[in-house]
Amino acid sequence: MAKIRESGMPERQAWEDFFEAPRVLAALQCDAAGADILEFGCGYGTFTVAAARCTAAKVYALDIDPDMVAATAARATAAGLGNVVVQQRDFMRGGSGRPAGSVGFAMLFNILHLEEPLALLRETHGVLRRGGSAAIIHWRVDIATPRGPPPQMRPSPQQCQRQAEAAGFHCTVMPVLPGAPWHWGMRLRRD
Repeated sequence: MAKIRESGMPERQAWEDFFEAPRVLAALQCDAAGADILEFGCGYGTFTVAAARCTAAKVYALDIDPDMVAATAARATAAGLGNVVVQQRDFMRGGSGRPAGSVGFAMLFNILHLEEPLALLRETHGVLRRGGSAAIIHWRVDIATPRGPPPQMRPSPQQCQRQAEAAGFHCTVMPVLPGAPWHWGMRLRRD
């Protein structure tokens, strides 16, 4: 298994205090997807559940860690969400498992500090339908944050934009993220 460079996952409540997931997703226009959603590295399901609440489409949540998969599945079940599909998957080695062009929105949240971000962006581009979007959020590099990967591991917005363009994306928005003061965000479009 190709586990992503570990930056240490805090306890669930501490993690959730860093974000207001519904506000972040609204700023990144997740609710405009109109098609299935794919999340790479779902963690505790913080964004999985929020995304599933704003769509009737399927939300595919992937993670390599069986504890995170179990936590997300339990959380979706407890919330009464029947549109969440959680899978344990090494998407860096085996891809997402989704057919080409089948997804309307993809979430790459706090994950692009991995060893091969361009490979993940290319996989994302391949599974998105034409006109589909991907959203990136990551820990800011310009301020001190209460946690996150070491600053030298964190990608800057400029690095991510260059990599996203190399993968075939167009950057459409770099919103200030309401409800996530220690993160920057970016919306990418597959034309």
